[in-house]
Formats: sequence, structure tokens, C-alpha cells
Amino acid sequence: MTALVIAEHDQQTLKAATLNTVAAAAACGGEVHVLVAGHGCAAAAAAAARVAGVARVLCADAPQLADQLGENLAAQIVALSSSYSHILAPATASGKNVMPRVAALLDVMQISDIIRVDSPDTFERPIYAGNAIATVQSADAIKVITVRTTGFDPVAADGGSAAVDAVDAVADTALSRLLGREQTKSERPELSGAKIVVSGGRGLGSKENFDAVMTPLADKLGAALGASRAAVDAGYAPNDWQVGQTGKIVAPQLYVAVGISGAIQHLAGMKDSKVIVAINKDEEAPIFGVADYGLVADLFSAVPEMVGEL
Repeated sequence: MTALVIAEHDQQTLKAATLNTVAAAAACGGEVHVLVAGHGCAAAAAAAARVAGVARVLCADAPQLADQLGENLAAQIVALSSSYSHILAPATASGKNVMPRVAALLDVMQISDIIRVDSPDTFERPIYAGNAIATVQSADAIKVITVRTTGFDPVAADGGSAAVDAVDAVADTALSRLLGREQTKSERPELSGAKIVVSGGRGLGSKENFDAVMTPLADKLGAALGASRAAVDAGYAPNDWQVGQTGKIVAPQLYVAVGISGAIQHLAGMKDSKVIVAINKDEEAPIFGVADYGLVADLFSAVPEMVGEL
């Protein structure tokens, strides 16, 4: 029984979500192999070989895999699938794009967003915005799985010494092509992998207030900035800052919620954070139900005072 992890990378380095996915794969039992598919991705493959617990790295290097388009990457995975009992990828935008294609091509069900491995064929996943946990058992010969990375502690990025083997790349499916890519660059930590996240909600009242209150706090803490869906919909923050069921799922060491009431949709995206601090003037706000520390106060005075103390 061997598991194959689909690495997320930028051709040079592995993305943090890959380490959490390797941990999930190891829990399935048996060896863990990693597929690095791209173009000019030897450095990423070497990084994968150093990951603790990885027994073998497969490197598929070809121009048609450079952009990691869903159709080509799915075809590459399927070409290798017969050797594996489990195929796992992070439940990120990339994983959600590729893995349903893999499941369809293999004619198996996909097991989505797992947070726990009970046995090689039984997994747990959240449903109803995290208010219930479903236990799913699969009889498929190959389990196609996406992993909620906050459910698994990452393995060490160093300590392994896996062999790197080149594999033949599949032909270009010619079903899609990349026209362009717009990437947001920031000196702040990436939201989904940050150790500290500060998020603002509708209580901030405007984009100007959001920037004036939240930015100094994030700067002091070295934190990533997040927002509730209400704040994003109101234009206070960009879409990629949204934390919640329809946004990003985060589980930092410290999560600071400012002016966020705590709707179920938002709680689903952050309630696994190690320490939760909530600041809200409404003492009945649901956010206080999950907070480790709560401050009932006017955020416009409390947050600047906090920044001053920091």
C-alpha cells in the first residue's frame, strides 16, 4: 500500500500545504511518494526529497506541465495511478481543480477535505460548515483525496533522503492554455500559512477604517491580514483575504478577530486556531463562544491602545 502526494510548488520550492498533505498520506499507512510535475522543477523535486517521511520523489518535467493546468496534471497523475492505493493533494484551489478530474478519469469517488485518517479506507471530513463530522469509508481500489491542511500538523521539511526518479511526461492534452496570471505580492505572510492572523469585520464600518485600524496591528504582530465575508462584500478588503467556509481555512497559532460577529460561515474557517482573541462591543456576539480571550469594547479605541502597548 503506497500513497502518492501531489506537490504544490513554484518550480523552485514546495508550498507549505504539501507538508501537511504528506502527514495525511503517512497516516494512511505504507510508503509515501511525492509527484513534482512542472518544467524546470528540479529544485522543487530536490526539496521534496528532503521532506521527512518521503520514500520516493517522481519528477515529471516538461513544457506542457509548466503551468500545471488541470487537464494536463490530471492526465499525468492518472498515468501513474496504477501503482498507488491513495492519491492525495491539498484542498487548495489547485487541488480542487485537479483532483475531481483525476477521480472522474479513474471512475472513483473523491473524498474531499479530510481532517483525519481513521484507517486506510476510512476518513473524517467536516460538513454543515464544520458543525458535524462525517465518517466516510471507501471501497475504491484507489482513494482520491483532498486534505484540509489545518487538520494535520506538517511534517519536517528537512531530514529525508528520498531518491528522485524522472518519469515520462504525458502528452499535452491541448484542452486548455494559460492566457495570463495575476499574482498578488505582499511582504506579509501568506494568509493560509501564517502563524498569526488578524481579521476585520463589518464592525469597522469602511475600507478607510479597516486600513487605519487593522494595518498597524498586523504590522506590530507580523501577521497576515484577513477579513470576514461581510467585510469583503462591503469592499473593505480584497477577496483573497476572506476567511471562512467560502474563503480560506486557517489555523494559526494566534487569530485576532476585530469587529467580527462570528457567523457560522466565518467560524468554519478559523475555529481550529490555537488561540482566538475577539474584540467586539456586542457581548452577545457568537465569536465569544469560540474565543479563548474576549474583550467587550469599542474596537476604535481598544485596538489603537493594544498597538500602543505592543
